[in-house]
Amino acid sequence: MDKIVGVHGIGKYHYYRDAGNSVSGAAAAVRDKWDRYLHKGLTCGKPYAQERYIVDIAYYAHLLGEHKDDSPRAVQSMDTSAQEVFVAWARQLPALGEGLTGALHLMTGWLLDRMQSNAADFAKFFCPEVAAYMTGNGGTRAKVRGAVAETIRRNQPKVVIAHSLGSVVTYETLWANPDLKVDLLITLGSPLGMRNVVFERLLPAPANGKGKRPPGVGRWVNIADKDDIAAIPADLRGCFSGVDQDAPVNLDWLDFHTVEKYLGCGALAPHLQPYLG
Repeated sequence: MDKIVGVHGIGKYHYYRDAGNSVSGAAAAVRDKWDRYLHKGLTCGKPYAQERYIVDIAYYAHLLGEHKDDSPRAVQSMDTSAQEVFVAWARQLPALGEGLTGALHLMTGWLLDRMQSNAADFAKFFCPEVAAYMTGNGGTRAKVRGAVAETIRRNQPKVVIAHSLGSVVTYETLWANPDLKVDLLITLGSPLGMRNVVFERLLPAPANGKGKRPPGVGRWVNIADKDDIAAIPADLRGCFSGVDQDAPVNLDWLDFHTVEKYLGCGALAPHLQPYLG
């Protein structure tokens, strides 16, 4: 079996704390969960018997610091009465349609389009870790990329699976280290195309309104739930040249961004099969 490395997304600092401030311990704990989630997606839910698919996790959450609220502000964080009010409000707006998560997705995109220079403030509300990486000091950003590069260089995987903010870190890491070669990059729930928060701040900066696939990547497959509020836009081919496939999925109606749902949905199976032996 060829090596697969994962790059985690937001909300993973507690693994570091729970492992006694151990990076390797945190990475191992995340890897255990990724293996279990991925097993479900690869085997249509057969019982898990400690199969190993992920050789290592590039862990970097400790470098961004602990945030009291380190997950996207989404409808699932509201209490029931607030959700009902939101749904009632959303249904008054024809452009948002009837779907709850669809309404939230479109509303978030609408806010980003209109906030422009204030989008960094929105990012601090929406997800502090994204803001810490994209707008923090350059030293922190370089350290995060360095941690991911070290894991990829040490393992020399054929496949890298990057979730959420991890897709942004991975994209910049692969550009900053052209010696790193990956047959397949899979991005899950990626905010790479998020205007005014991520896209324009990428390193290297997009040229003529488009980013490019990192030179060391053979194929790039992007998988995103159509209503994922972190993946705006869900399709990356309009923002980046070199994305071989945008694969839309329809995950849980509220739990639409977690790596558990993405890895377990089955959409990765056809892309990973050639590497599983």
